[in-house]
This record gives sequence, C-alpha cells and structure tokens, in this order.
Amino acid sequence: MSIIDTIRNPQFLLAALTFIAVIATVITLAMPYLAGDKLQARMKYVSLERERIRARERARLAAEASTKASLRPEPKAYMKNLVDRFNLRALLADEKTIQRLRMAGFRGQAPLVVFLFARFVLPLVLFLIAIVYLFWVLKIDRPAMLKVFVAAVVGFLGFYAPNLYVSNAIQKRQASIKKAFPDALDLLLICVESGMSIEQAFRRVSEEIGSQSVPLAEELSLTTAELSYLQDRRQAYENLGNRTGLDGVRGVTLSLIQAERYGTPLGQTLRVLAQENRDMRMNEAEKKAAALPPKLTVPMILFFLPVLFAVIMTPAIIQVMAN
Repeated sequence: MSIIDTIRNPQFLLAALTFIAVIATVITLAMPYLAGDKLQARMKYVSLERERIRARERARLAAEASTKASLRPEPKAYMKNLVDRFNLRALLADEKTIQRLRMAGFRGQAPLVVFLFARFVLPLVLFLIAIVYLFWVLKIDRPAMLKVFVAAVVGFLGFYAPNLYVSNAIQKRQASIKKAFPDALDLLLICVESGMSIEQAFRRVSEEIGSQSVPLAEELSLTTAELSYLQDRRQAYENLGNRTGLDGVRGVTLSLIQAERYGTPLGQTLRVLAQENRDMRMNEAEKKAAALPPKLTVPMILFFLPVLFAVIMTPAIIQVMAN
C-alpha cells in the first residue's frame, strides 16, 4: 500500500520525470562522442565491393568475347582483299567520304570497306543484269548499241547508289537529332545547374534521351568517352559538331568551348540555345505546313476535280439522255 501511495505522490512523479529527462539529455549530447567513426570501414567495404564487381565483369566479358561481336567488327576478308588489290581507298575514298560515313552512323574500317566494295562491284553487277534483261528477257527490237547504252546508264546509277544510301542515312539521322536536341539541351541545362560536371551531364542526358533519339544518345555517349580520354577537350566538342553536321549542335559546342576556355557560366547560354533550337524546329514545321497547299494543287487537279465533275454532271447527263 505504501508503494502505491509513493507512485501516486506528485513530488515523486516530478522527480522521476526530471531524472528521465536529465538522463535522455546526457545520452543525446554524449552520443556523437560515443559513436565510433565508421567512414574508413565503409570506404574500405565499398572499395572491396567495387573490386569484386570489376573482377566479375572482366571475367564475364572474357567469357563472352568469343561469342559476341565487337562494336566495330572486322570487314569481310574477300571485301578487304578486293579493296586492297585495286587500291580503292586511294581511288574512291577521301577524308570527306569518311566524314560522311561517320555522319551516317557508320564508324570504323568495316563500313568503309563495304562502301568501297559496293561502289566497285555494284555497277558491274547492275550492268550485267541489265544486259541479260534487255537482250534475253525483253527481246525488244532495238539496236544493240542502244541496249548497251541503257545498260551502261544502269551501271552508272549503280556507281552512285551507295552515295545516295549514305545521304539518305545522314538525312534521317540529322532529322532525328534535330527533333530531340532542344529537349536534350533542357536536360543538359538541368544537370549543369544541379552541380554536375559536363561529363556527368552528357552521360546522364545520353541515358535519358535514348527513348526519343537513339542517334543523339550515341553521339552524346561518344562525346562523354572523348571528354574522358582525349587530352584536348576542345577536340571532343568539335568532333561532336562534325559528326552531326548540324548548325545548332555546332553552336552549342562552340559555347562549350568558350566556357572551357574563359570559365563563363553555361546556364544562361544553354537556356538561350535551347530556345533557339526549339524556335528553329517550329520554323521548319511552319515552313512545311506553308509548302503543303502548292504541293496539293497537282493531286487535286488530277484526282479530285475529275471525280467532282463526274459526280456533278452525271445526273444532268442521265436526264438529257432519258429525254
């Protein structure tokens, strides 16, 4: 009975709560000094884990090296032998040709060998096919020299067919990059203003922009690698502009070069360039929309107006014939 009375005593409760508060305060203040420094242990654990992951990935890559193709496969032996035998690199290729292949997304020696092989073999193949088709399949009554001339024209077209293919690939690649580049600049601006370095910003943007434009993601990834390994960072930016061949990208690379040289802030520059590229994209869309009515004139005259006249005049013609 005395214990219950003691617990109910207000003075005892006040003393107990005061004791608990003092103990809690002391523990709270002394906890940082009592806790040990685990930073070194954590860093050591992270380092060991990184080494284990690196060793595991190296072993996996070494095991799969024999089954997986490399990013830059070697050219076919027969193509390479033909190109080397006739010295097609000196005859049909120059620095501009290599640059156009890079702009089309074909990098390395294998695409160049295939391009030269196609320019050498395709005219002969098309010429022989045209000869067989004109002389033995069609059997048209025309002079033999005319048939040979037509076959020669077909072979001449085959000589320039690889160039047309590369030009078409360049246009498609530039259209994809141009469409997604303003959004990439916005993402790059966000990354730079958040405190990321330019290499981390390029790497992050290349990961995010891949869903909109795979070519742009490839170019940004290559730029990230070049920024890490090239001694002159300016060369990495210039390579990006040369590989894309777009004025908007060259403007951004020039701004990045100036920022690297003079230490100017990139935030405002990237914001202005993003708006300019977005305006350029809108202007091109408006230009295509403005050119649509003249392009529709000829189809309307050839296809819509005859049908319209037939629908309007057919009832009158039927009435005249009935009367």
